[in-house]
Amino acid sequence: MVSASFATLGRHWKQLVGVMLAVQGICLLVMALLAGIAGAAVYDHIEPVFDPPYGQTPSAEHLTPFLVAAVTLFVLLLAVGLLGMAMLTALCPAILREAVRGRPTTFRAMWRAALRRTPAVLGALALTGLIAGAPVLVALAVWIPLMIASTSGDDPSPGALLLLPVFMLPALPVTVWLGTRLSLAPAAAVMEEAGPVTALRRSAALVKGQWWRIFGISLVGSMIGMSIAYMIQMPFQFIGMFGMLPLMAEGSGGAAPSAGMVIGLVFAFLCVLVGGGVSQMFQIGYTQLFNNLLYVDQRIRRENLASAILAETAAATPGTGPAATPAPAPAPAATPAPTADAPADARPTPRPEPETVPQPDPRPNGQADD
Repeated sequence: MVSASFATLGRHWKQLVGVMLAVQGICLLVMALLAGIAGAAVYDHIEPVFDPPYGQTPSAEHLTPFLVAAVTLFVLLLAVGLLGMAMLTALCPAILREAVRGRPTTFRAMWRAALRRTPAVLGALALTGLIAGAPVLVALAVWIPLMIASTSGDDPSPGALLLLPVFMLPALPVTVWLGTRLSLAPAAAVMEEAGPVTALRRSAALVKGQWWRIFGISLVGSMIGMSIAYMIQMPFQFIGMFGMLPLMAEGSGGAAPSAGMVIGLVFAFLCVLVGGGVSQMFQIGYTQLFNNLLYVDQRIRRENLASAILAETAAATPGTGPAATPAPAPAPAATPAPTADAPADARPTPRPEPETVPQPDPRPNGQADD
């Protein structure tokens, strides 16, 4: 599983990185546009909220529009982030589906395939989060009222705070069990073109009886992805940190920030941004390919997927499928002339001459020619 994930990533990294960069670029542009619109809408309320007159608190006239804009912006940014994550999650199974069948992949084809299956993958991810997170939500729904009731009195009791680990102790194992059982749903939504509910059922059916194996292999893949992503990010962080050391020493004297300090800060920020982006792309791509290969492995073990893929590949090959157009019959080759050196059975057999039937003489008997 580990080597196959690296092999798939090495063969199709151009399409994977290209679509990832396009999705992340579009998401960042949309997020920046939404943040700019929200900032322009509440620009007149920012100063009264963050810098009110001395001894006064922000009034509701300024605080309410600011809070409404902040909540709306948070919801919109979360929706854009979920859409981007859903498209990246749909991209890896689309690439793997073509790789398993031995077909070439292109940027345009992978973009269309990922975009077309994004709604189904988003639905599968949302349902998985709700189902797997339900035990934790129930534990919090029980604990929060107890916490509020214990702190509302004159003598708050710290016992309610200790109840949170007690409620989470049985909830977290159930959440992990449900999350592992439904972890193959995005791959089923793309590879089988199934709806969200059908993908959840397919994942549960494939994981049934193999939960510990799926959990262990998924954990190994996640640890490998996080470790390599951290190693990718470390050099960028060190470069940015060492680039800022002279500037920090320069600014320790209390002088105004110079152009060099600003350039150093921008350089450090870009190093951290590039390192974080590269490490995130690797972690997402490798982890998703690892989980999708686990889905393919389960289908091969349970449903004999390998034979189905071979049959589909044979049917799609020109001249082998039932719908293939028969090739024209070759023209007969000319008979080679016999040579003296050719063996006797290699020479062409001469055709027998037709027998000549003697015709009766029409002249009278005994009459000689003049």
